[in-house]
Amino acid sequence: MSAPAWRRAMNTPVGTLTAPGVQAMPFERPGHAPLALGQRLRAIRPRHLIVLAALLIYPWVATPFFTFQIGGQALVLGLIALSLTFLAGYGGMVSLAQMTVAGIAGYCVAIFGDSSVSQISLGWAWPWVLLMAIAVAVLVSAVIGWLSVRTEGIYTIMITLAIGVAFYYLCVQNYTLFNGHAGFHHITTPQVLDVAWRDPVPYYYLALFWAMAGYFLITYLLRAPFGLALQGIRDNARRMNALGFNVTAHRVAAYAVSGLLAGVGGVLLAYYNGLVTPGTVNTGALINILIIAVLGGMRHPIGPFVGAVVFVLMQTFGIDLASQLFGDWARERFNLVIGMVFLLIVLFSPDGLLGWWTQLRARLRPSGGAGRSIPAAAPH
Repeated sequence: MSAPAWRRAMNTPVGTLTAPGVQAMPFERPGHAPLALGQRLRAIRPRHLIVLAALLIYPWVATPFFTFQIGGQALVLGLIALSLTFLAGYGGMVSLAQMTVAGIAGYCVAIFGDSSVSQISLGWAWPWVLLMAIAVAVLVSAVIGWLSVRTEGIYTIMITLAIGVAFYYLCVQNYTLFNGHAGFHHITTPQVLDVAWRDPVPYYYLALFWAMAGYFLITYLLRAPFGLALQGIRDNARRMNALGFNVTAHRVAAYAVSGLLAGVGGVLLAYYNGLVTPGTVNTGALINILIIAVLGGMRHPIGPFVGAVVFVLMQTFGIDLASQLFGDWARERFNLVIGMVFLLIVLFSPDGLLGWWTQLRARLRPSGGAGRSIPAAAPH
């Protein structure tokens, strides 16, 4: 679009780029940074520093099991779920192919790197393996977006689900490239700076670094012109198109950004498991990412990580706890128990666990601040 049209769009008063009944986001002038450094520093609250300190100290007070199996896994799954939150919460596009993109990145690590299937794995140096895996993930995600952004609602969900299921059966049936149902085992994790990155503490910090990088990338994009335009498209695509925005290009670009997050998460997941198989990208794995994103809250960049922690804890300890509370039938029907918990959260808090937290803060806040609202894009 032309520069004058961009300026007119960005100078449009608040509320003119949203659908009726939807809270508007304040648009900022394109000539200025979304948030100055001083404003960002003033936005830091004591709770943010406490959470950061807790994350950094966690491996030194937790056992290796909790560091690796709980902390590391939750950070990786949260990063993949963040890609879905970005698409669904801020772009209005629910994609069930995010785990597919992550699985493709994992397969690229196995194919271009080292694994037990030496006749397929090429044994490239790890920097080229990582670049290739992430580049393929971004490209595949952009292609998925190009195919699905011309639809909306249930049709987008069905297209992305069909792509995910098709890739799963391709992995199961193809032995030349994907080694069939056996997949790839003993994926080699690179040793950089003489550090074994699959050890619990190094892996946790590696996952924490990329999780924080993904979180800050999304929070920055949401306040940048691209992110604001994407939220405007989510609220009213027809009006944004009339203002001169290329709706399709913005949506495909959002898919590419989500592919970057999912690709990094897929690489970390392959290193975490030491393998990648069709089970990594089956229908259950696709749905799990949606559950994690909804559990935490679709309107909060931190929500996927909260949902991932709860999901991993339920998956790890829920079977034993459910069997103690409800008997052996709960052990045999553990997925039903998870589904019931998920249903209760969705029914009583459509905005996930963070929605409950927001409601609790509103009740505890003094009456003088009761009239203030929290913008949907504000990170928590």
